[in-house]
Amino acid sequence: MRIQNRKGSFPKLIRWLRKLEPEIVVFEPTGSYHRAFEQALHTAGIPVCKVNPLYARRFSQSAGVLAKTDRVDAAMLARMGFALDLEPQQPQRELVAILRELAMFRRGLVKERTATLNRQKVLTHPLLRRQCAAQLRQIERQVKQLDAEIRNTVEADRQLKRQKEILISIPGISDVTAFTVLVEMPEIGTLSSPQVASLAGLAPMTRESGKWKGKSFIQGGRAVLRHALYMPALVASRHNPDLRALYERLVAAGKPAKVAITAVMRKLIVLANVLIKADRPWENRPAL
Repeated sequence: MRIQNRKGSFPKLIRWLRKLEPEIVVFEPTGSYHRAFEQALHTAGIPVCKVNPLYARRFSQSAGVLAKTDRVDAAMLARMGFALDLEPQQPQRELVAILRELAMFRRGLVKERTATLNRQKVLTHPLLRRQCAAQLRQIERQVKQLDAEIRNTVEADRQLKRQKEILISIPGISDVTAFTVLVEMPEIGTLSSPQVASLAGLAPMTRESGKWKGKSFIQGGRAVLRHALYMPALVASRHNPDLRALYERLVAAGKPAKVAITAVMRKLIVLANVLIKADRPWENRPAL
């Protein structure tokens, strides 16, 4: 069945799916275009699972299917759902989707600000320098407006407000980092420690074959979240007693500084998950 991806077509799709009574509907995200589709199916009570397009493509390749068309993709997604016994996902809160959109636009402005600052350093013409300065002032105003909107949106929601308070209680985590964690990992507080590390792309990947043992490395995960944890990990490695001890122990054992910081990043997001799950802020508890 082929329909256009627009709200007016969703009732027809839902009626067709209800006749089939599927155990689960598997689909790939398509930027902002899948949101209305996903929400419509959740509202209709139809179980859905959103899969990573890269994993879906690799599943097709592992099955020996190299062609890529809508019909082929649909068939392979169905096979993937059956073979991997995919579980239905909970619907994403509309508020989180709004926050993600705001955060995405803010990241774009921050990148634009960095590029503008770099251009400003090499400009010599007075007109260009004035325009560049005006552009920077405008970007700063827009960033402040977005920060205020994100803060107000979080403060207006009881659950998000409490989670933010817990996150910023951890030394090294600022308001901006807390907002990023809440937006990029809305599941935080409901996952196990290995799941949190894996979703953040901070779980070490072991490489072994026979007697050969390669170096472990991190891969995949949510890059935006991982990047947001880097600076907080640097701060925590100096001001959080437990994480500073972890960092110093790894460096003393001969681990490179970047490996030690990655371990602190992993510990930081795992700690955040544990605290939110327990609904309690971080406390400095010196050893007796």
